[in-house]
Amino acid sequence: MKNRASLSSKNRYQNLLGGMSPQTFLRDYWQKKPLLVRAAISGFGGALTRQSLLDLCQRDDLESRFVSRQSNAWKLEHGPFRKSEIKRWKQSWTVLVQSVNLVLPEGDELLRAFNFIPYARLDDLMVSYATDGAGVGAHVDNYDVFLLQGSGTRRWRIGKQEDHRFIPDQPLRILQNFVAQEEHVLESGDMLYLPPQWAHDGIAEASASGDCMTWSIGFRAPPAQELADQFLSFLQDNLQLEGRYRDPDLSLQKHPAEIGNQMVEQVEQMLSGIRWKKSLIREFLGRMLTEPKPQVVFDPPQKPMSLNKFRAAVQTKVLQLDPRTQLLFSGQNFYLNGEHEVVPPSARAAIRQLADQRHLPPSKEIAEETAAILHCWYTDGFVNLVMRR
Repeated sequence: MKNRASLSSKNRYQNLLGGMSPQTFLRDYWQKKPLLVRAAISGFGGALTRQSLLDLCQRDDLESRFVSRQSNAWKLEHGPFRKSEIKRWKQSWTVLVQSVNLVLPEGDELLRAFNFIPYARLDDLMVSYATDGAGVGAHVDNYDVFLLQGSGTRRWRIGKQEDHRFIPDQPLRILQNFVAQEEHVLESGDMLYLPPQWAHDGIAEASASGDCMTWSIGFRAPPAQELADQFLSFLQDNLQLEGRYRDPDLSLQKHPAEIGNQMVEQVEQMLSGIRWKKSLIREFLGRMLTEPKPQVVFDPPQKPMSLNKFRAAVQTKVLQLDPRTQLLFSGQNFYLNGEHEVVPPSARAAIRQLADQRHLPPSKEIAEETAAILHCWYTDGFVNLVMRR
């Protein structure tokens, strides 16, 4: 993974939107209506085999799920799974693995091909494998998703409906009264975009290889309550109110167990000091959106090179963000893996380029301050030096 640069190929993804410009897609389709693209990526699907996906669902640093159905009863299990468990899976079943982009260079490359959507909205790449006739049931997602067919074929039935009631007493949120308005059979390289709240049901169909693998590019859309919870937690660490409760004019109460109006009014006044500006919201978003997922662990180099050797190395090698690294910026503020990074003016252009492109080409003119920052990130395992392809 670290021996070569995994850089996006424009030719490979030139038909990703079916010849449509990103501007047209955002204007006419994004969060508005579905889009079917035939041969979005020709010859797609060879980067991951059935066995390699089953190997991934045995890892404890990736989230995985097993879904099966017998008659009208659904079964859901969470990984990681042992080989002995996998060998017992029979008949109609699906396995889904999240964050494949963190461990598969081709997956990270695919994810970054959707850079016409801000990285702040990008979540992860999920890959699912299903046996013939299997699926996870008709459901709705609260986020945008691109469903890209890898190996095999899958029949998608989709519909926009108001009835979101679920079948009771099931481990999955399966729609009770799903009504399909469109039906599409996707073959390798075909892609279907679905906005939030579009009901869909995907069924794997038999193919010559017997495989059906779907790559799902998902986008984060946190509920308002989740944002509020995280922001209040952020405020707790970044807010300090002065003063202390006091009542020198306390009068005798008729009921000692009563919370008096005087106390309520004083506490209300004290808490009215909770204020925030746009800059605090920016700081909160920068830290939250770049915070690695709980299972993510970075791998610093065992014998990191010195700063001088590092500066020499970047003259001939590509400096690439580790797939697990999240780097975003807002104005002059930079955020890396949940932390606010101080970037001097002389280094900002290069760091913005790194954030946008996820790599920096070899350069003999790297500034001293830029090199110092990048070397620090290199020693932490946040960036890698790789050979140019």
